[in-house]
Amino acid sequence: MEQLVTSDFKLGIIAGGQLGKMLVLAASNWDVKTYVMDKDDHCPASTSCTHFVQGDNTNYDDVVRFGKMVDMITFEIENINIEALKTLKAMGKRIKPDPDILETIQDKGYQKLFYKDNRIPTSPFRLLEGKEEINKALSNGDLSYPFVQKLRKGGYDGRGVAVIKSEADNDLLLNGPSVIEEMVDIQKEISVIAARNARGEVRCFPVVEMEFNAEANLVERLVCPAAIDHSHEMQAQDLATEIAEALDLQGIIAVEFLIDQKDQLMVNEIAPRPHNSGHHTIESSITSQFEQLLRAIFNFPLGSTQLKLPSVMINLLGEPNHVGKVKYEGLTESMKIDGVKIHLYGKKLTQPFRKMGHVTIMDSSIEKAKMKAELVKNQLKIKSWKNQSLASSWAPTPT
Repeated sequence: MEQLVTSDFKLGIIAGGQLGKMLVLAASNWDVKTYVMDKDDHCPASTSCTHFVQGDNTNYDDVVRFGKMVDMITFEIENINIEALKTLKAMGKRIKPDPDILETIQDKGYQKLFYKDNRIPTSPFRLLEGKEEINKALSNGDLSYPFVQKLRKGGYDGRGVAVIKSEADNDLLLNGPSVIEEMVDIQKEISVIAARNARGEVRCFPVVEMEFNAEANLVERLVCPAAIDHSHEMQAQDLATEIAEALDLQGIIAVEFLIDQKDQLMVNEIAPRPHNSGHHTIESSITSQFEQLLRAIFNFPLGSTQLKLPSVMINLLGEPNHVGKVKYEGLTESMKIDGVKIHLYGKKLTQPFRKMGHVTIMDSSIEKAKMKAELVKNQLKIKSWKNQSLASSWAPTPT
């Protein structure tokens, strides 16, 4: 688009979670009409978008029907019916990023093969069909402990991943086509978000360092700028640019990296959409990841990714043993702290480790921001009005 979109332009967003909500809010600054489709008619984006459509992103008919309503389609989730997107593309609908990119990234096996074909450093891997083939490989010595199993499709936010350290962990093996990766002795986990428009312009946001909740395998805290060597920073941004160009991307992509104990940097996973590791950009960068996505898909010049202030972002996760209607504790106390920006996603029900919001904390130094973040983490809690005990079989719900 060489001209600013008009108020008649309809941008379709598949899925209306917190990422969809924040994208809708960014689009409203340009008077873009946003249509959102989600299974849940109370999803976070439902109250912010111009028009909400209830539908299943994995259902062919729902996706095609939704696509016909809008002028351009983007998405905030990978788990979408690809055949429906290909049908819409054949009809002439603009889909950004392209369905072929999404098809590659949806399947972690295809992702790994993409890295291999393009000489992108990643951990050694092999593709196996499921439990039976994994056990066979273990018994005949073709596979050894420790390793990480990732289901090729359907996994997200720690689900669909099994860490197998020894034979005692074999009960954790998942059934289904899988990527088996050698376990990396991780020193740090970092992320870079890159944007690319149709002109081939690429811009990367500053590298962030990710800290995970060990129990739920979810990102709990992000630090920007990351405490890494300049060489690692430049290598990560160069690789993110290389990936965006190899995919011929029009949109944004989050590239998650591992740095091992030998200081080797390798790509872990990628996501062709707004990402949890970019939420801090709303306040701490000149251009947010959500505005940058709009600039990229509309083929506008990309915005500055300069960091205004050092920042820490913490995810607000549902407290253990709390299920039911959400109750926020410590909200007022946290708001008293200078530089604290609180985002609540509007999810009505909480459960353990469900992402209910995030907080970005900014200050003149990263040390000061970290101190304030620790205060917020200790006092701002996501609980339920009626505490209910959970069975041991609970699973975290990320959306």
